[in-house]
Amino acid sequence: MTITPSNNLNLFGYKDFFLHLKNLYDKNLLPNKIIFSGNKGIGKATFAYHLANYIFSLNEENNYNFLKNTILINNHSYKMIQKNSHTNFFLITNEDAKTINQINRVREMINFTNKSSFNNEEKIVMIDNVEYLNKNSVNALLKIIEEPNNKIYFFLIYDNKSKILDTLSSRCIKFNLILPPQKKDQIINHLLNNNFYNNLNDDFKNFYSSPGQILLLQNIFKENIIDDNISIDSFLRIIIDKSLFKKNLLIKNNLSFFIELYFKKKFNHLKYKNKIYNLYKYFLSKISDCEEYNLDIESILIEFNGKLLNE
Repeated sequence: MTITPSNNLNLFGYKDFFLHLKNLYDKNLLPNKIIFSGNKGIGKATFAYHLANYIFSLNEENNYNFLKNTILINNHSYKMIQKNSHTNFFLITNEDAKTINQINRVREMINFTNKSSFNNEEKIVMIDNVEYLNKNSVNALLKIIEEPNNKIYFFLIYDNKSKILDTLSSRCIKFNLILPPQKKDQIINHLLNNNFYNNLNDDFKNFYSSPGQILLLQNIFKENIIDDNISIDSFLRIIIDKSLFKKNLLIKNNLSFFIELYFKKKFNHLKYKNKIYNLYKYFLSKISDCEEYNLDIESILIEFNGKLLNE
């Protein structure tokens, strides 16, 4: 089973921080509008799922083990969230947030907050990658979080390399999640339990810096039988030649980053950076348009392959 933030039973590296928020909740002092920010793959969503499980499972069997920062697999709330059927939990995923119909999903969330909770327990709204919400969706969200019910918590997950509207940020308490380099390496080795990270080509290792990113990359390589030490150039050739961007959802969702990674490598090695920078802007803009408007991306990748990979 692929490990994702929602099914990751173990939380590594944030023991003291988790204990701090747990204690705030126990004293009824936990802010009900929280932004968890940090680099991509640092564990923001995993942390939020663990905090949600602690809250939901307090009066359940197999409740959250905060001493080990572990969700117990037989816990009722954990199972219900995995099935997307927990009556007091509403999730807007990064995929929901990327769609042009995201405003409808936000309206569903508003209806969820207006209904009475099951057993009068707390409700939790989690929005993964809140930076993807457009202005209309954020404005709709603002209306409900300005004066939320005391029993509703909003956990907003945010990649701090992106931007969110100040009107949203100013209404929330922001917690920035950071892992020291030594702790990051320990977590990566614990999660992988193999030589993948040691064998990984520096093209990827120099930019894939968080545990979540490395785990994602391993899943992509494993699913598509790709050598651990492959360069970014060869990796992109395989993606395009074998049309893996059509067949593999992980590759499709991370295609922009792989292209950006290729250009970052070129910036470090090429003398004529202006030419490369113009191509970088051109291709990233084209790919972004394809993703936003659900256009066919194949012709852009063929052009990229011809102009750069096979030059």
